[in-house]
Formats: sequence, structure tokens, C-alpha cells
Amino acid sequence: MKIEIESTHLSGGVVVLKPEVFRDERGFFKETFREDIFRELGLPHQFVQHNHSGSVRNVVRGLHFQWDPPMGKLMRVTSGTAFLVAVDLRKGSPTFGQWYGREVSADNHLMIWAPASFARGFAVVSDYAEIQYICTGIYNQKGESGIRWNDPQIGVQWPVKEPILSVKDQNAQLLEEWIQRPESQYFTY
Repeated sequence: MKIEIESTHLSGGVVVLKPEVFRDERGFFKETFREDIFRELGLPHQFVQHNHSGSVRNVVRGLHFQWDPPMGKLMRVTSGTAFLVAVDLRKGSPTFGQWYGREVSADNHLMIWAPASFARGFAVVSDYAEIQYICTGIYNQKGESGIRWNDPQIGVQWPVKEPILSVKDQNAQLLEEWIQRPESQYFTY
């Protein structure tokens, strides 16, 4: 079995992974994480929390991040199709404030790694989608925040016209506000 790096983005912070998929008349099999392979690829290999989210078409979740403890996420779509996004929040990075987005589906089997110093989010583009992500930190409400999904300074080109948002995501801060907060010091290049 193998998992390979398909591409890297935003100064090497975001990594798109492509697992080997074995198919036969019964369906398919793939490995989505192996500690030895992730170590060889230079990726984190200690995950402590597994999250699973289901959403209907046009739902946008994000852009979320956590600094205490730092939480990186390996994201994949296990049902349907979603547009996964990561935004570079590393002060001093040549790609600070830039975003990368990719359509990921249960059919294309891609996975996206985004470290703790990136905000992450997604938009559901199929009727329904399930997104699973394994995390390098345990959730801490006091050490997490978000950037507004439509922050004009970032300019994510979401593939939905009328997003369905939580109140929390509607009222999230702008990038300019985040970089003024003392917690932003945790994200450096």
C-alpha cells in the first residue's frame, strides 16, 4: 500500500495526498493513514482526535483554526463532494493570507493536510457530503477561533452562491482583526 504526495501549496504548508486504491467487483480498499508512511513523507504522524461531519448542499463551515493546543487536520471526504479550503495564517510566510482550495470527493479519494497554522473550511457541492478529519490536537474551545468565510482580504472563491452558515461563522473575525490579537503570535513561518 502507498500514500503519495500529489502536490504541495502555500509555501509547502498544504499537502494533497493520494492514497493507492485497490478495486474489484466488491468495491475498494485503501489506507488513509499509516504512521510509517507519514513519517517518511515528513508529515505529522501523531493524531489524537477523529472528527466526522455531515452537511447538505451549500453549507460552508469555516474558516476554523486552533492554537492551544495546536491542531492540524488531515481532511478527506467519505460521501459526496466538498470544496476543501486552507488559508495560510503564518506571520512572515510569503503566502500569508493566501488560500488553496480543491474539490475532494468520495470518488477521487484525495486527502488534504493543513497544519495548525492554517485556517480550514469547506463548502458542500453535492446534495450531501461527509467530511472526516483526524487532528493533531484535542479540541479546546478557549484556544480556537475563526476567520470570516468571505473575508475580502483573503478572497476565497467558494463554489456556492448562497451559503448556509452557522451564526458563529457569519460573525467570525476578519484576518486583519486576527493578526492584531496576541494569540496570533503562535502562528509564525
